[in-house]
Amino acid sequence: MIEFLALNTVARIAVLLLVFILIVVVSISVITYAINRAQIRAQIKTISSSSFATPAAGRLQADKSNKWLQLAEQIEKSGLSLEDTKSDKLKQKLRAAGYTSPAAPKIFTLLRLGLTLGLPTIYVLLSASSAEPLSFLQLYVVGSVIALVGLYLPNLVVQARADRRREEVTNGFPDCLDLMLVCVEAGLGLEAAMDRVGREMVNTQPLIASLLSNVTLQLRAGAQRDDALRQMGDESGVEEVRSFATLLIQSDKLGTSIGDTLRVYANEMREKRRMRAEEKAYRLPVLISIPLVVCMLPTMIGVLMLPGAVRIVREMIPAMTGG
Repeated sequence: MIEFLALNTVARIAVLLLVFILIVVVSISVITYAINRAQIRAQIKTISSSSFATPAAGRLQADKSNKWLQLAEQIEKSGLSLEDTKSDKLKQKLRAAGYTSPAAPKIFTLLRLGLTLGLPTIYVLLSASSAEPLSFLQLYVVGSVIALVGLYLPNLVVQARADRRREEVTNGFPDCLDLMLVCVEAGLGLEAAMDRVGREMVNTQPLIASLLSNVTLQLRAGAQRDDALRQMGDESGVEEVRSFATLLIQSDKLGTSIGDTLRVYANEMREKRRMRAEEKAYRLPVLISIPLVVCMLPTMIGVLMLPGAVRIVREMIPAMTGG
């Protein structure tokens, strides 16, 4: 049997595919069994919240036209659950990256599963159709590496997007504080100031405007100011915004001036932004030295040493050899 597999390329590929399918089936079965309880909890939460008309429910109805969501629902109807065991952390990560739809975790899990299974399959098919097929060990190793890439690539994309959003919020938040300070000193309350600044910064800083608008809507809906501000800090994913929310909560409880609080914190945020800019400026000479050493230094050495090398070849070597 081993000799037959060693001599027949088609048989080796068939055995490889069977082993791969067997591993996938076993993995899916284990994952489905492991998240069964999480799926039951998610269904209970869905049933308990179905009687309330929330904006999230409206967004979910709007997402019904999404083909990815339809595909995820069909896969779940077939018996494979797309719920993650750490759904809360996943939702927080996707929310920090800007994916606020309730169906985003399912689509994210579906995308990871599709890349993990699809990329190795495409690689095996391309290897089988090539003129010189690879060995079993090469197919197994390269297929495993490609599967790992497909498994972790969506996480990297989401993390990069979340980092860009955090950087944008961090850089634009001092301007938001300055505008809020002007509104508060003009006589507006905290809620009215947030609403005004949120409407003013829609075009320049849409992320900060969205955070302020959400806080304003929650306060108008009857939510506690402490809960609304804490939720703003959690949704932003930026430590400065969390500190700002905590500072407003303490000022509200202690009865201190909101204007003085905003003025002090705005100065601190501007100082931090200036220090970050100086840090990047100080890093530039070190970063520039790398391409200078790699690209320009060999060229300069060659230009300086070329006349001496030519003179050595023309004069010194013939003189030493008696030519």
